[in-house]
Amino acid sequence: MKIIGRRSFIKSAGSLALAGGLLPKLAAPAIGQEKWPSRPVRIIVPLAPGGAIDFVARQCSQVLTQAFSQQFFVENRTGAGGTIGMDTVMKASPDGYTMLVTNDNAASAPHILKLSYDYTDTKVLEPIILIATQPQIFAAHPSLGVSTVKEYVEYVKKNPGLGFASSGVGSNQHVVGLWFAKEAGIKMEHVPYRGAGQAVTDLLAGHVKSAFLGPTSMIPHWKAGNLKFLAQTSAKRAPTLTEVPTLEESGYKGLVLEAWYAAFAPAGTPPEIVATLNSAIEKTLTDKNLQENFTKGSLEWVGGTAAKLSTLAKSDSVKYKRLVEELNISAT
Repeated sequence: MKIIGRRSFIKSAGSLALAGGLLPKLAAPAIGQEKWPSRPVRIIVPLAPGGAIDFVARQCSQVLTQAFSQQFFVENRTGAGGTIGMDTVMKASPDGYTMLVTNDNAASAPHILKLSYDYTDTKVLEPIILIATQPQIFAAHPSLGVSTVKEYVEYVKKNPGLGFASSGVGSNQHVVGLWFAKEAGIKMEHVPYRGAGQAVTDLLAGHVKSAFLGPTSMIPHWKAGNLKFLAQTSAKRAPTLTEVPTLEESGYKGLVLEAWYAAFAPAGTPPEIVATLNSAIEKTLTDKNLQENFTKGSLEWVGGTAAKLSTLAKSDSVKYKRLVEELNISAT
């Protein structure tokens, strides 16, 4: 993972939490005759290491391990646009020993992959808390010789079919990439990966020339001049990316799509456990050091109730359903 500077980023953030005593020891809820958690808890991440979801999950695992004096460990379960990992949690026992940290792929993938269920349905996954939001970045390899969205569009019109990387089929990046192509009137080929790590590796090597990806793993390479950031997909510029225009500022009004990162549990997980996890993660988001580390990765902490996450997730599911239909997006 050295290629994206992720390990040092996580280690620094984790040590801040542990050294500073970020969370007080929390009272463990009693579920039946057993105090929870009495054994390790796994946090499923549905994409490969190297991206924002993995970073956010490992932040959570550090502070939850400290808070409960029980190990919370990350397990990356990749494939099928993140649905293998999300299905793992969906099918897990609702006993509090499996949780999910994912992004809004939970809202987009069911529609692109034509699933018979929707992860934003509380009968499928139990919402815990909205952790953070983040713009996605439209990036290009320097060898293309483009520095702006306009220059990129002009290049692709002369060279149709240029590939763009994403972290997977069914991802928000898949959607925004094809949405942009339609609005720009150009033909782009989607090149899906199993997460941001390998996508960034191939982008840096020039195996794929452009990408829509989260900024966390790309910022060091952008600062080093090894990648070009053409635009961000949020409604306004992120505080750490003030030099990078939005797609709206680049002439594409209404083309806004922000990623969110959140925690879920299997449906039917005891409400005492869900409430305890919500409270524990909420406390981490008030820590100044953690907020600084999130800001470095262009992540904006959020927090709030499980109901707040549920409302957002369901609303985005409706939005993605509309976009998938309008753009005629499929899994191929």
